[in-house]
Amino acid sequence: MNPNLSRLQAYPFERLRQLFASVVPPAGLRPISLGIGEPRHPTPPLIKQAYSDAVLHTGGLSVYPATAGEPGLRQSIARWLQRRYGLGVDPAGQILPVNGSREALFAFAQTVINPDAGKPVVVCPNPFYQIYEGAALLAGGQPHFVASDPQRNFAQDWDRVADSVWERTQLLFVCSPGNPAGAVMPLAEWAKLFALSDRFGFVIASDECYSEIYFRDTPPLGGLEAAHRLGRTDFRNLVAFTSLSKRSNVPGMRSGFCAGDARLIQQFLLYRTYHGSAMSPVVQAASIAAWDDEAHVVDNRQKYREKFAQVTPLLSEVLDVALPDAGFYLWAGVQGSDVDFARDLLALYNVTVLPGSYLAREADGGNPGAGRIRMALVAETAECVEAAQRIVEFVKSRA
Repeated sequence: MNPNLSRLQAYPFERLRQLFASVVPPAGLRPISLGIGEPRHPTPPLIKQAYSDAVLHTGGLSVYPATAGEPGLRQSIARWLQRRYGLGVDPAGQILPVNGSREALFAFAQTVINPDAGKPVVVCPNPFYQIYEGAALLAGGQPHFVASDPQRNFAQDWDRVADSVWERTQLLFVCSPGNPAGAVMPLAEWAKLFALSDRFGFVIASDECYSEIYFRDTPPLGGLEAAHRLGRTDFRNLVAFTSLSKRSNVPGMRSGFCAGDARLIQQFLLYRTYHGSAMSPVVQAASIAAWDDEAHVVDNRQKYREKFAQVTPLLSEVLDVALPDAGFYLWAGVQGSDVDFARDLLALYNVTVLPGSYLAREADGGNPGAGRIRMALVAETAECVEAAQRIVEFVKSRA
Protein backbone atom coordinates (compact mmCIF):
# COMPACT_ATOMS: atom_id res chain seq x y z
CA MET A 1 0.00 0.00 0.00
CA ASN A 2 1.04 3.59 -0.55
CA PRO A 3 2.51 4.59 2.83
CA ASN A 4 1.32 8.15 2.35
CA LEU A 5 -2.28 6.98 2.79
CA SER A 6 -1.56 6.68 6.51
CA ARG A 7 -0.83 10.42 6.61
CA LEU A 8 -4.35 11.40 5.55
CA GLN A 9 -6.66 12.77 8.22
CA ALA A 10 -10.37 12.07 8.46
CA TYR A 11 -12.46 14.25 6.16
CA PRO A 12 -14.40 16.99 8.05
CA PHE A 13 -17.76 15.35 7.37
CA GLU A 14 -16.56 12.01 8.76
CA ARG A 15 -15.43 13.84 11.91
CA LEU A 16 -18.84 15.50 12.04
CA ARG A 17 -20.56 12.11 11.75
CA GLN A 18 -18.49 10.83 14.67
CA LEU A 19 -19.26 13.94 16.72
CA PHE A 20 -22.99 13.49 16.19
CA ALA A 21 -23.01 9.71 16.70
CA SER A 22 -24.62 9.86 20.15
CA VAL A 23 -26.75 12.98 19.57
CA VAL A 24 -30.54 12.57 19.44
CA PRO A 25 -32.03 15.75 17.91
CA PRO A 26 -35.48 16.92 19.02
CA ALA A 27 -38.14 15.05 17.06
CA GLY A 28 -40.44 18.07 16.97
CA LEU A 29 -38.05 20.12 14.80
CA ARG A 30 -37.36 19.17 11.21
CA PRO A 31 -33.64 18.77 10.48
CA ILE A 32 -31.90 21.66 8.72
CA SER A 33 -28.35 21.20 7.49
CA LEU A 34 -25.98 24.10 6.92
CA GLY A 35 -23.04 21.73 7.14
CA ILE A 36 -22.19 20.73 3.56
CA GLY A 37 -21.43 23.15 0.73
CA GLU A 38 -23.56 21.35 -1.82
CA PRO A 39 -25.64 23.68 -4.05
CA ARG A 40 -29.34 22.97 -3.67
CA HIS A 41 -30.90 25.55 -5.99
CA PRO A 42 -32.64 23.92 -8.98
CA THR A 43 -30.53 23.03 -11.99
CA PRO A 44 -31.41 25.39 -14.89
CA PRO A 45 -33.73 23.75 -17.46
CA LEU A 46 -31.49 24.73 -20.39
CA ILE A 47 -28.67 22.58 -18.98
CA LYS A 48 -30.92 19.59 -18.37
CA GLN A 49 -32.32 19.94 -21.88
CA ALA A 50 -28.85 20.03 -23.41
CA TYR A 51 -27.87 16.97 -21.40
CA SER A 52 -30.99 15.09 -22.45
CA ASP A 53 -30.59 16.06 -26.10
CA ALA A 54 -26.99 14.83 -26.07
CA VAL A 55 -28.06 11.44 -24.76
CA LEU A 56 -30.90 11.04 -27.23
CA HIS A 57 -29.57 12.54 -30.42
CA THR A 58 -25.77 12.67 -30.57
CA GLY A 59 -24.60 9.16 -29.76
CA GLY A 60 -22.40 10.66 -27.07
CA LEU A 61 -22.39 7.45 -25.03
CA SER A 62 -21.08 5.26 -27.85
CA VAL A 63 -17.61 6.77 -28.25
CA TYR A 64 -14.55 7.29 -26.09
CA PRO A 65 -14.11 11.00 -25.33
CA ALA A 66 -10.87 12.85 -25.96
CA THR A 67 -8.97 13.79 -22.82
CA ALA A 68 -8.45 17.31 -24.16
CA GLY A 69 -12.20 17.73 -24.63
CA GLU A 70 -14.08 18.71 -27.76
CA PRO A 71 -12.98 21.93 -29.49
CA GLY A 72 -16.51 23.29 -29.08
CA LEU A 73 -16.28 23.04 -25.29
CA ARG A 74 -12.84 24.65 -25.12
CA GLN A 75 -14.09 27.47 -27.36
CA SER A 76 -17.15 27.95 -25.14
CA ILE A 77 -14.89 28.23 -22.10
CA ALA A 78 -12.65 30.70 -23.93
CA ARG A 79 -15.69 32.83 -24.75
CA TRP A 80 -16.67 32.83 -21.09
CA LEU A 81 -13.16 33.87 -20.01
CA GLN A 82 -13.37 36.74 -22.50
CA ARG A 83 -16.79 37.89 -21.25
CA ARG A 84 -16.01 37.45 -17.56
CA TYR A 85 -12.40 38.64 -17.34
CA GLY A 86 -11.64 40.29 -20.68
CA LEU A 87 -9.01 37.65 -21.45
CA GLY A 88 -7.94 36.18 -24.76
CA VAL A 89 -7.04 32.58 -23.88
CA ASP A 90 -5.99 30.02 -26.49
CA PRO A 91 -8.65 27.27 -26.49
CA ALA A 92 -6.24 24.70 -27.91
CA GLY A 93 -3.22 25.25 -25.68
CA GLN A 94 -4.27 27.05 -22.52
CA ILE A 95 -7.61 25.42 -21.56
CA LEU A 96 -8.34 21.90 -20.37
CA PRO A 97 -11.81 20.58 -19.38
CA VAL A 98 -11.83 18.63 -16.10
CA ASN A 99 -14.28 16.54 -14.12
CA GLY A 100 -14.90 19.20 -11.51
CA SER A 101 -12.32 21.35 -9.75
CA ARG A 102 -11.89 18.90 -6.86
CA GLU A 103 -10.64 16.08 -9.08
CA ALA A 104 -8.41 18.42 -11.05
CA LEU A 105 -6.83 20.14 -8.04
CA PHE A 106 -5.89 16.76 -6.63
CA ALA A 107 -4.50 15.44 -9.91
CA PHE A 108 -2.60 18.64 -10.64
CA ALA A 109 -0.47 18.16 -7.55
CA GLN A 110 0.53 14.71 -8.81
CA THR A 111 1.67 16.36 -12.05
CA VAL A 112 3.61 19.24 -10.53
CA ILE A 113 5.34 17.78 -7.48
CA ASN A 114 8.70 16.05 -7.81
CA PRO A 115 9.03 13.93 -4.65
CA ASP A 116 12.69 13.18 -5.41
CA ALA A 117 13.68 16.86 -5.13
CA GLY A 118 14.61 17.05 -1.46
CA LYS A 119 11.59 17.54 0.77
CA PRO A 120 9.06 19.32 -1.46
CA VAL A 121 6.63 21.71 0.21
CA VAL A 122 3.08 22.57 -0.78
CA VAL A 123 1.91 25.85 0.75
CA CYS A 124 -1.79 26.03 1.63
CA PRO A 125 -4.14 28.51 3.30
CA ASN A 126 -5.38 27.62 6.78
CA PRO A 127 -8.38 26.98 7.09
CA PHE A 128 -8.44 25.21 3.77
CA TYR A 129 -10.20 22.84 1.40
CA GLN A 130 -8.96 19.43 2.53
CA ILE A 131 -8.17 18.27 -0.99
CA TYR A 132 -5.08 20.52 -0.91
CA GLU A 133 -3.59 18.61 2.01
CA GLY A 134 -4.46 15.18 0.64
CA ALA A 135 -3.10 16.02 -2.78
CA ALA A 136 0.16 17.24 -1.27
CA LEU A 137 0.66 14.19 0.93
CA LEU A 138 -0.15 11.61 -1.73
CA ALA A 139 2.19 13.34 -4.18
CA GLY A 140 5.02 13.03 -1.68
CA GLY A 141 4.96 16.65 -0.53
CA GLN A 142 4.71 18.26 2.86
CA PRO A 143 1.91 20.80 3.47
CA HIS A 144 2.86 24.12 5.01
CA PHE A 145 -0.13 26.03 6.37
CA VAL A 146 -0.49 29.82 6.36
CA ALA A 147 -3.19 31.05 8.73
CA SER A 148 -5.87 33.53 7.73
CA ASP A 149 -6.10 36.72 9.77
CA PRO A 150 -9.58 37.89 10.87
CA GLN A 151 -8.19 41.41 11.28
CA ARG A 152 -7.19 41.51 7.60
CA ASN A 153 -10.41 40.19 6.03
CA PHE A 154 -9.10 36.65 6.54
CA ALA A 155 -6.16 37.20 4.21
CA GLN A 156 -3.07 35.01 4.55
CA ASP A 157 0.11 36.65 5.81
CA TRP A 158 2.52 35.33 3.21
CA ASP A 159 5.33 37.36 4.78
CA ARG A 160 5.31 34.90 7.68
CA VAL A 161 6.58 32.14 5.38
CA ALA A 162 10.35 31.91 5.70
CA ASP A 163 12.58 31.93 2.63
CA SER A 164 13.80 28.47 3.69
CA VAL A 165 10.21 27.22 3.18
CA TRP A 166 9.69 29.04 -0.12
CA GLU A 167 12.96 27.55 -1.39
CA ARG A 168 11.49 24.05 -1.02
CA THR A 169 8.02 25.00 -2.25
CA GLN A 170 6.92 23.42 -5.51
CA LEU A 171 3.21 24.25 -5.39
CA LEU A 172 1.08 26.95 -3.78
CA PHE A 173 -2.67 26.47 -3.43
CA VAL A 174 -4.70 29.66 -3.18
CA CYS A 175 -8.48 29.92 -2.94
CA SER A 176 -10.17 33.17 -3.94
CA PRO A 177 -13.00 33.68 -3.12
CA GLY A 178 -11.97 31.71 -0.11
CA ASN A 179 -13.49 28.70 1.58
CA PRO A 180 -14.67 29.20 4.29
CA ALA A 181 -14.38 32.97 4.81
CA GLY A 182 -15.27 34.16 1.30
CA ALA A 183 -12.42 36.66 1.09
CA VAL A 184 -11.22 37.82 -2.35
CA MET A 185 -7.51 38.37 -2.96
CA PRO A 186 -6.71 41.91 -4.19
CA LEU A 187 -4.29 42.69 -7.00
CA ALA A 188 -1.49 43.64 -4.59
CA GLU A 189 -1.61 40.20 -2.99
CA TRP A 190 -1.44 38.54 -6.38
CA ALA A 191 1.56 40.70 -7.26
CA LYS A 192 3.31 39.53 -4.11
CA LEU A 193 2.65 35.87 -4.93
CA PHE A 194 3.79 36.26 -8.53
CA ALA A 195 7.03 37.86 -7.33
CA LEU A 196 7.60 34.97 -4.93
CA SER A 197 6.87 32.48 -7.71
CA ASP A 198 9.37 34.18 -9.99
CA ARG A 199 11.99 34.20 -7.25
CA PHE A 200 11.56 30.63 -6.04
CA GLY A 201 10.08 28.89 -9.09
CA PHE A 202 6.96 27.34 -7.60
CA VAL A 203 3.63 26.84 -9.40
CA ILE A 204 0.41 28.53 -8.27
CA ALA A 205 -2.89 26.60 -8.41
CA SER A 206 -5.76 29.06 -8.04
CA ASP A 207 -9.04 27.53 -6.85
CA GLU A 208 -11.83 29.85 -8.04
CA CYS A 209 -14.96 27.71 -7.82
CA TYR A 210 -16.93 30.39 -5.89
CA SER A 211 -16.15 33.24 -8.29
CA GLU A 212 -19.71 33.72 -9.58
CA ILE A 213 -21.50 34.10 -6.21
CA TYR A 214 -20.72 37.56 -4.92
CA PHE A 215 -22.54 40.35 -3.09
CA ARG A 216 -21.09 43.59 -4.39
CA ASP A 217 -21.14 45.30 -7.77
CA THR A 218 -17.57 44.41 -8.75
CA PRO A 219 -17.00 40.72 -9.62
CA PRO A 220 -14.14 39.00 -7.77
CA LEU A 221 -10.70 39.34 -9.32
CA GLY A 222 -9.47 36.09 -10.85
CA GLY A 223 -5.90 34.82 -10.93
CA LEU A 224 -5.57 34.91 -14.71
CA GLU A 225 -7.11 38.37 -14.74
CA ALA A 226 -4.62 39.54 -12.12
CA ALA A 227 -1.72 38.11 -14.10
CA HIS A 228 -2.91 39.85 -17.26
CA ARG A 229 -3.24 43.19 -15.46
CA LEU A 230 0.32 42.81 -14.21
CA GLY A 231 1.70 42.10 -17.67
CA ARG A 232 2.02 38.35 -17.24
CA THR A 233 0.12 37.53 -20.41
CA ASP A 234 1.71 34.07 -20.69
CA PHE A 235 0.28 33.21 -17.22
CA ARG A 236 3.65 31.68 -16.34
CA ASN A 237 3.57 29.22 -13.47
CA LEU A 238 -0.17 29.85 -12.94
CA VAL A 239 -3.17 27.59 -13.53
CA ALA A 240 -6.68 28.59 -12.45
CA PHE A 241 -9.39 26.02 -11.68
CA THR A 242 -13.13 26.53 -11.69
CA SER A 243 -16.33 24.55 -11.95
CA LEU A 244 -19.97 24.66 -12.96
CA SER A 245 -21.08 23.13 -9.64
CA LYS A 246 -21.70 26.37 -7.76
CA ARG A 247 -22.10 28.70 -10.76
CA SER A 248 -24.80 26.62 -12.44
CA ASN A 249 -26.09 24.32 -9.67
CA VAL A 250 -24.88 21.10 -11.30
CA PRO A 251 -22.56 19.44 -8.74
CA GLY A 252 -23.64 16.03 -10.02
CA MET A 253 -22.31 16.77 -13.51
CA ARG A 254 -18.70 17.04 -12.30
CA SER A 255 -17.71 19.60 -14.88
CA GLY A 256 -15.16 22.38 -14.82
CA PHE A 257 -11.94 23.50 -16.44
CA CYS A 258 -8.44 24.69 -15.74
CA ALA A 259 -6.62 27.35 -17.73
CA GLY A 260 -3.29 29.12 -17.69
CA ASP A 261 0.37 28.48 -18.46
CA ALA A 262 0.43 26.44 -21.71
CA ARG A 263 3.50 24.51 -20.58
CA LEU A 264 1.74 23.33 -17.44
CA ILE A 265 -1.51 22.60 -19.28
CA GLN A 266 0.41 20.42 -21.75
CA GLN A 267 2.01 18.41 -18.94
CA PHE A 268 -1.30 18.12 -17.10
CA LEU A 269 -2.93 16.84 -20.30
CA LEU A 270 -0.20 14.19 -20.59
CA TYR A 271 -0.89 13.09 -17.00
CA ARG A 272 -4.63 13.00 -17.56
CA THR A 273 -4.26 10.93 -20.74
CA TYR A 274 -2.86 8.13 -18.56
CA HIS A 275 -5.14 8.93 -15.65
CA GLY A 276 -8.25 8.19 -17.71
CA SER A 277 -10.12 11.33 -16.71
CA ALA A 278 -11.76 12.41 -19.97
CA MET A 279 -15.12 14.16 -19.68
CA SER A 280 -18.19 12.41 -21.09
CA PRO A 281 -19.39 13.92 -24.40
CA VAL A 282 -22.86 14.20 -22.86
CA VAL A 283 -21.50 16.27 -19.98
CA GLN A 284 -19.49 18.34 -22.47
CA ALA A 285 -22.65 19.18 -24.44
CA ALA A 286 -24.47 20.28 -21.28
CA SER A 287 -21.39 22.23 -20.18
CA ILE A 288 -21.35 24.22 -23.42
CA ALA A 289 -24.95 25.23 -22.77
CA ALA A 290 -24.01 26.30 -19.24
CA TRP A 291 -20.88 28.30 -20.10
CA ASP A 292 -22.63 30.06 -23.00
CA ASP A 293 -25.54 31.28 -20.86
CA GLU A 294 -25.23 33.99 -18.24
CA ALA A 295 -28.89 34.66 -17.41
CA HIS A 296 -29.19 31.66 -15.10
CA VAL A 297 -26.00 32.73 -13.30
CA VAL A 298 -27.36 36.21 -12.66
CA ASP A 299 -30.59 34.69 -11.33
CA ASN A 300 -28.67 32.29 -9.09
CA ARG A 301 -26.51 35.10 -7.72
CA GLN A 302 -29.59 37.18 -6.95
CA LYS A 303 -31.09 34.31 -4.96
CA TYR A 304 -27.97 34.17 -2.81
CA ARG A 305 -27.94 37.94 -2.37
CA GLU A 306 -31.53 37.95 -1.14
CA LYS A 307 -30.87 35.01 1.15
CA PHE A 308 -27.74 36.50 2.73
CA ALA A 309 -29.51 39.85 3.12
CA GLN A 310 -32.09 38.17 5.34
CA VAL A 311 -29.89 35.72 7.24
CA THR A 312 -26.76 37.77 7.97
CA PRO A 313 -28.46 40.51 10.04
CA LEU A 314 -30.24 37.90 12.15
CA LEU A 315 -27.06 36.05 13.00
CA SER A 316 -24.95 39.18 13.48
CA GLU A 317 -27.06 40.01 16.53
CA VAL A 318 -25.64 37.00 18.40
CA LEU A 319 -22.50 35.91 16.52
CA ASP A 320 -19.33 37.54 15.21
CA VAL A 321 -20.30 37.40 11.54
CA ALA A 322 -20.52 39.72 8.54
CA LEU A 323 -21.37 39.53 4.86
CA PRO A 324 -18.42 37.93 3.01
CA ASP A 325 -16.93 39.17 -0.24
CA ALA A 326 -18.24 36.13 -2.08
CA GLY A 327 -19.19 32.46 -1.82
CA PHE A 328 -22.13 30.86 -0.06
CA TYR A 329 -20.72 30.43 3.44
CA LEU A 330 -20.95 32.46 6.62
CA TRP A 331 -17.82 32.14 8.76
CA ALA A 332 -18.95 33.04 12.25
CA GLY A 333 -17.16 33.43 15.54
CA VAL A 334 -18.78 31.77 18.57
CA GLN A 335 -18.24 31.88 22.30
CA GLY A 336 -16.37 28.86 23.59
CA SER A 337 -15.68 25.64 21.74
CA ASP A 338 -16.83 25.47 18.12
CA VAL A 339 -17.14 21.68 18.47
CA ASP A 340 -19.39 21.96 21.52
CA PHE A 341 -21.43 24.64 19.76
CA ALA A 342 -22.09 22.39 16.75
CA ARG A 343 -22.95 19.35 18.88
CA ASP A 344 -25.27 21.21 21.23
CA LEU A 345 -26.98 23.10 18.40
CA LEU A 346 -27.92 19.80 16.78
CA ALA A 347 -29.00 18.26 20.07
CA LEU A 348 -31.27 21.15 21.02
CA TYR A 349 -32.40 22.72 17.72
CA ASN A 350 -31.72 20.10 15.01
CA VAL A 351 -29.52 22.40 12.94
CA THR A 352 -26.20 21.19 11.54
CA VAL A 353 -23.19 23.47 11.18
CA LEU A 354 -19.52 22.59 10.68
CA PRO A 355 -16.96 23.34 13.42
CA GLY A 356 -14.31 25.64 12.03
CA SER A 357 -11.50 23.69 13.70
CA TYR A 358 -12.37 20.74 11.43
CA LEU A 359 -11.40 22.87 8.41
CA ALA A 360 -7.97 23.85 9.71
CA ARG A 361 -4.79 22.37 11.17
CA GLU A 362 -2.73 23.19 14.23
CA ALA A 363 0.11 25.37 12.99
CA ASP A 364 2.22 28.16 14.51
CA GLY A 365 0.79 27.45 17.94
CA GLY A 366 -2.92 27.42 17.15
CA ASN A 367 -5.83 26.33 15.01
CA PRO A 368 -7.18 29.38 13.09
CA GLY A 369 -10.58 27.71 12.68
CA ALA A 370 -11.12 27.20 16.39
CA GLY A 371 -13.94 29.25 17.86
CA ARG A 372 -15.67 29.57 14.50
CA ILE A 373 -18.36 27.70 12.59
CA ARG A 374 -19.04 27.44 8.87
CA MET A 375 -22.63 27.73 7.70
CA ALA A 376 -23.45 26.82 4.09
CA LEU A 377 -26.51 28.83 3.00
CA VAL A 378 -27.29 26.51 0.12
CA ALA A 379 -30.94 25.68 0.83
CA GLU A 380 -33.86 27.85 -0.19
CA THR A 381 -34.24 31.16 1.65
CA ALA A 382 -37.09 30.14 3.97
CA GLU A 383 -35.15 27.15 5.28
CA CYS A 384 -31.99 29.19 5.85
CA VAL A 385 -33.97 31.90 7.68
CA GLU A 386 -35.57 29.27 9.91
CA ALA A 387 -32.14 27.83 10.68
CA ALA A 388 -30.87 31.31 11.55
CA GLN A 389 -33.80 31.92 13.87
CA ARG A 390 -33.11 28.67 15.68
CA ILE A 391 -29.43 29.57 16.02
CA VAL A 392 -30.39 32.93 17.52
CA GLU A 393 -32.60 31.19 20.09
CA PHE A 394 -29.84 28.70 20.84
CA VAL A 395 -27.19 31.38 21.41
CA LYS A 396 -29.52 33.43 23.60
CA SER A 397 -30.34 30.33 25.68
CA ARG A 398 -26.64 29.87 26.42
CA ALA A 399 -26.04 33.45 27.52
